[in-house]
Amino acid sequence: MNAIDEAHQRVERITDQIRSSLETWRMAPVARAFQALRGVSLIAGASIVAELGDLTRFDHPRQLMAFLGLVPSQYSSGPRQRFGSITKTGNSHARRMLVEAAWAYRFSARVARQLSERQENLPQAARDIAWRAQLRLCKKYRRLVAKGKIKQVVTTAIARELLGFMWAIAKEVKPLSA
Repeated sequence: MNAIDEAHQRVERITDQIRSSLETWRMAPVARAFQALRGVSLIAGASIVAELGDLTRFDHPRQLMAFLGLVPSQYSSGPRQRFGSITKTGNSHARRMLVEAAWAYRFSARVARQLSERQENLPQAARDIAWRAQLRLCKKYRRLVAKGKIKQVVTTAIARELLGFMWAIAKEVKPLSA
């Protein structure tokens, strides 16, 4: 029991450190804006921004998805093209955070109390993008599972699209001046 209590206290200490560091970080507005998305908490938003940096350096979200390895591998020979599993290039920690966040989209679209509290002081543009993301990704999750796809594969596909919505939020919310 003491080990579990100590682990919870350690998580709280680290979360408080991240929260206090966020105050002076130039990318803090972007990390906070990511919290408008379902499944993306303070830790997930800060981790993704810390691992990937400024997402607007990519001209298109597909470039970002390829950078992170969330695109299918391809085997081509002549006119035949075959697609395999994701390439898994890029930052594995950021990819894992996205996949973990994507599991939240298996439920129906709604703004729960906790998400509503996270969205209170965020820009309206970020909240609008987050709502569109929720509608699209929840529907896509249900549709792919109904087609018989494996849930882990579906969640990876949702994570890929979630990254596209994060790119859109990063385009709207600018970091602090250096």
